[in-house]
Amino acid sequence: MLTHRTIGYLALVGAIAGYGGLWPVTRKAIETIPPFWFASLRMWAGVLILLTVLYFTRRLRLPSRHDFPLILSIGILMLAFYTTLMHIALVYVEAGRAALLGYTTPLWVMPAAYLLFGEKPSGRKLIGMIIAMIGLVILFSPGAFDWSDGDVVLGNALLMVCALLWSVTIIHIRAYRPVLTPIQLAPFQLMISASFIGMLALIFEPLPNIGGWDATEWGMYAYGGTFGTALAMMSVTTCVRYLPTVLSTVGLLGAPVFALILSVVFLDEALTIDLTSGLVLIIGGIALVSVPDRRPAD
Repeated sequence: MLTHRTIGYLALVGAIAGYGGLWPVTRKAIETIPPFWFASLRMWAGVLILLTVLYFTRRLRLPSRHDFPLILSIGILMLAFYTTLMHIALVYVEAGRAALLGYTTPLWVMPAAYLLFGEKPSGRKLIGMIIAMIGLVILFSPGAFDWSDGDVVLGNALLMVCALLWSVTIIHIRAYRPVLTPIQLAPFQLMISASFIGMLALIFEPLPNIGGWDATEWGMYAYGGTFGTALAMMSVTTCVRYLPTVLSTVGLLGAPVFALILSVVFLDEALTIDLTSGLVLIIGGIALVSVPDRRPAD
């Protein structure tokens, strides 16, 4: 029988594979599938999978009114707006760089926590933030990408907005005490996001030619709905529950690293000195920011 620690490690691998692989898969998928349709359809697939899992494990519950603010916050900001901007950005930005910028959320949570809750960061966290910011400066150096290309600049700016949106939601999560567990709330949050993005797809995009999809397109959709949505959400919830906070928080930084590796191997993205240096500094800085401070012994 598997121990809780083993289950936590397996879930961490699942989260890294799910979210890390989602970036390059989405980057490739939106070349032939309308971006908003791809996002909405994969989320609806995730909803069905999560509802099925919860039903057969007898944990399916309708949320109470108390949980509505958190459902709306995560469903609209963390999922709907984030995913919409992410899919637009991936039209202009390489998947590896996009995943790295999208995972800078811990950097923005720290100043937000200071301003909203008066949480004063430790010296180590300040050092970590400075290191990560240096990494961002390297990524946004004049030689890192074409500043004269408005689309590229827009794509990178949207990814920074994505990270800020996640930060706002994380602050809300920290301050809220829901009745249901995160995995029980996930299907309802995904429903909101899938519906919102679906409306955007109906307004701005042509109907997808699902009947004309080839094996590759069906494979990308299957990955997005299963591994990139349902499994990723269940895995994150599980690893956070069964692993120490330090291990789960820092371990999830493997997602952008995995995304970058896949992008270099399968999408022929260039692993430049700027990108490599920025990766090392940002991941290292976020790790320092994410690790909780030691509590003094009583």
